[in-house]
Amino acid sequence: MRRLMLLRHAKSGRPDNVDDHARPLAERGRRECPLMGIYMVEQGLLPDLAIISTARRTMETWELIRTAFPKDITQIIEARLYDASAKAILDVIHETPPDVKALLVAGHNPGLHDLALGLIRTGSQHNLSRLQQKYPTAALAVIDFGASNWKVISEGTGQLERFVTPKSISGLSGLV
Repeated sequence: MRRLMLLRHAKSGRPDNVDDHARPLAERGRRECPLMGIYMVEQGLLPDLAIISTARRTMETWELIRTAFPKDITQIIEARLYDASAKAILDVIHETPPDVKALLVAGHNPGLHDLALGLIRTGSQHNLSRLQQKYPTAALAVIDFGASNWKVISEGTGQLERFVTPKSISGLSGLV
């Protein structure tokens, strides 16, 4: 089995005279990241490998989330994820080493949203419906595959295990 976690960067700011790639997180984004990290730890959603877009807001999202993790996670900062299409993201996923069972990819919309919708074959109707409507900032889609390696992950082969946002988990299990 393979588990893919698609994480959209948290809410970012839009400061004047800062190009898109260099945009930092907004205050709301900084508040939401630790919440997502704690949730991931409590739910056992720890990746073996994290592949992170080079955009500042995505790297800041990952750094704030990973502080909740009880162990270091191997990470790759990947330029191809910035402003990437679903196909480009999937190409990166296909390069994942076979010993990685749980992979986290942190990136951007619309690529992440399109990829998630394309990969999913089944899942709870409630979560599928929410995902179809919107992929908000700091949202996490967890998709499971009955695949023996990452090279065979393809359209319509995944099961949406969960789709969570900071708003949907606030107040759960002591999270604020």
